[in-house]
Amino acid sequence: MESALEEIEFLALSPNRVATLRQLAAEPHTRRELVELTGASQPTLGRILHDFEERAWIERDGSTYRATVTGRLVSRGFGDLVDILETDVELRPVVRWLPAEVIDFDLEHLTTATVTTPSRVRPNAPVKRALALLDGAETVQIASYAFNEQSLEVIAERTGEGGQRFEGVFSASAIDALADDSQLRARLDELLTAEGARIRITDDPIPVAMTVADSVVHLFLRDDSGILRASLDVDEPEVHAWATELFARYWEAAEPLTVGQL
Repeated sequence: MESALEEIEFLALSPNRVATLRQLAAEPHTRRELVELTGASQPTLGRILHDFEERAWIERDGSTYRATVTGRLVSRGFGDLVDILETDVELRPVVRWLPAEVIDFDLEHLTTATVTTPSRVRPNAPVKRALALLDGAETVQIASYAFNEQSLEVIAERTGEGGQRFEGVFSASAIDALADDSQLRARLDELLTAEGARIRITDDPIPVAMTVADSVVHLFLRDDSGILRASLDVDEPEVHAWATELFARYWEAAEPLTVGQL
């Protein structure tokens, strides 16, 4: 273990080493090409190539260097480690608000996620991010314990125009909150009568506020007090598969909502 950690440290302490090994793992290069690709000086690159040859991570063929099988393995493994740590750094401020009780995919699939947090100048940034996704999507599925006015407006308008197909599963309390307001109830009536819209409700708890907009999965992240702390969205097949399967479970367990019920 100590030896392996020393090798990790050897790479981690030099971005030039990481970049050089990554370039050679991708394809063979001359020393001149590596200088241009990595920005390392000739003396620095010479030391790096010497150290790599000693470790049998690379081999030389005339003026060209290429990664060996173990060199490619090390480069791939180190790259995976960097991706995981980058994900950790990105998610660390918000990971405690992820709905852990329903997430059963590997968090490494959130490597490319976009995290949007409120700020002093953009307090509604997470909501605006969600609205932009809704406005641009042709198919939308939502499973949530809440249904806000802005989302209702966008979805009602898009489905009314025939540009969007919508399915939603909501906690009964979320629909009750809309129905208690005459203007929002009228907007909800419009949505329920739109050809491309269907809504179901449930008395069972829904622990997520999840939207699937085409291939993108969006989550609102709230703390234990219900305060919106961030939103997260990602366009990743594994996360999309998880979200659509979870939505299907909620959908099957819920009851259709009709205009008469409002």
